Amino acid sequence: MKKRLICGVLGLVLASSMFMACNKTGNSGSEIKIGMITPVTGAVSTYGVSAKEGAELAVKEINDKGGINGKKVKLVVEDDEADQTKSVNAFNTLYDNEKVTAVLGPITSGATLAVVPNATQNKIPLLTPTATAPNVTSVGGEYTFRVCFLDSYQGVTMADFAVDDLKKKKAAVLYNVGSDYSKGVADAFKAEYEKKGGKVAQFLTYNDNDKDFNAQLTKIKGDKPDVILLPDYYNVTGLIAKQARDLGIDSTFLGVDGWESTELTKIGGDAVNGSYYVNHYFAGDKDSAVKTFVDDYKKTYSKDPDAFAALGYDGLNMLANAIKKADSDDGEKIKDALKTIKLDGVTGEISFNNERNAVKGSSIIKVENGKTVLAKKVEAK
Repeated sequence: MKKRLICGVLGLVLASSMFMACNKTGNSGSEIKIGMITPVTGAVSTYGVSAKEGAELAVKEINDKGGINGKKVKLVVEDDEADQTKSVNAFNTLYDNEKVTAVLGPITSGATLAVVPNATQNKIPLLTPTATAPNVTSVGGEYTFRVCFLDSYQGVTMADFAVDDLKKKKAAVLYNVGSDYSKGVADAFKAEYEKKGGKVAQFLTYNDNDKDFNAQLTKIKGDKPDVILLPDYYNVTGLIAKQARDLGIDSTFLGVDGWESTELTKIGGDAVNGSYYVNHYFAGDKDSAVKTFVDDYKKTYSKDPDAFAALGYDGLNMLANAIKKADSDDGEKIKDALKTIKLDGVTGEISFNNERNAVKGSSIIKVENGKTVLAKKVEAK
């Protein structure tokens, strides 16, 4: 009796241990949980919602095709409002309570930098679709990846385009001194532009929440630059462009992915016509992968997908491909698989370099009569 009882207890303990081991990631036999940290509410919720919708579309397509190695994917979304503390709390919820296999996000660079050390510490593969700050993967460590290009890439790309394609040799730069994003692009642009023989006549700054840029623009006007780089978000650059035109400045404006919004032309009006900005993709691209994605997204959400939606879609597919290749919910195996994944995505052909940053191309978009057109596709660098 005692022997049987002991054996029974040992059996229960062993079974319990095996159950816990098999479910340490919270994935049942028929389900794989992928977490997502994104600002569904807050000041940049439009970006976060777009990324979420792109990821959800990818999950639907994956599950419609049978899932990953026969298991359905469940996307568990946590709202961080692009706040660093809330982002860390969101990661902890996904790791401790939901026990996800991997994490997509966060969306903004600040929130991502706050979270990524936890991902490597806990051996949870984390892939941000949109955080462009240069130090994201170095701060995060070996479990941190991204599918977007870096701030510095944008500056170099626009400098090359200004000199090589537009044949413009005199520039001015006006950037937000309180934004690492804006400053990072500005510095990279200046270095590359001057390296290629161009002259940066004015390299000026403004502060967060500034609304009047006339003092800086008056200085710029005196040098008559061919192009003016405005590396900031659409709500700021639209105002700057209008004030510049009111002063009689007729230079061509150059921008970055923060310009990507239907609000740009509503704020800037005719002032932004003729401008160029670099972006992760162009929704009107005739590429078959882009067209299919845009059509499917519009059917689902009744609107055109922006770059954040496309990056959310590609990011989820990169994680899914890695989980499929690893054939495991083990974080280390998925991380190792991610390093080798190549995706012919909506935002281009994507692979990772040794720093786990995306190797990919980009699109340069022109604002023309209040609408956007594809000016050039840039090959991967």
